[in-house]
Amino acid sequence: MRAFETAAATFNVEPIITKVLSVSDIEAATMALGQQPHSGLIVAPDTFTLTHAGLITALAARHRLPAVYGFRQSAAIGGLISYGPDTLDTVKRSASYIDRILKGEKPGDLPAQAPAKFELVVNLKTAKALDLTVPPGMLMAADEVIE
Repeated sequence: MRAFETAAATFNVEPIITKVLSVSDIEAATMALGQQPHSGLIVAPDTFTLTHAGLITALAARHRLPAVYGFRQSAAIGGLISYGPDTLDTVKRSASYIDRILKGEKPGDLPAQAPAKFELVVNLKTAKALDLTVPPGMLMAADEVIE
């Protein structure tokens, strides 16, 4: 959270950090943000938010919140933007670990791997619904643009 707060200060925006641990927390947080003028949502990339991606994207749309997600799946189902690890690449790279384990190496002896490839996905349908213009530079940098 400290890095997030530092980044927010750099852009002269006030971060509103809200922990969500349940569906009712998601609903309350998006409703509260939706009532704040010029607000947006950054969705932390974790198992909870991925599990509830459909609800989060639907509530962000209902409350007209531009939102950034950590997994491409959220942009694919209606989120505005996602930037995060290319999960397909991560799965493909895990095959070599499976091979090594099957050949006798102990899983605990294998080094942890960080994602090697990241992807930016922009959903122009959602941008249009929110009456937002996506800068051309972002569109050119995007790995995928959903129209």
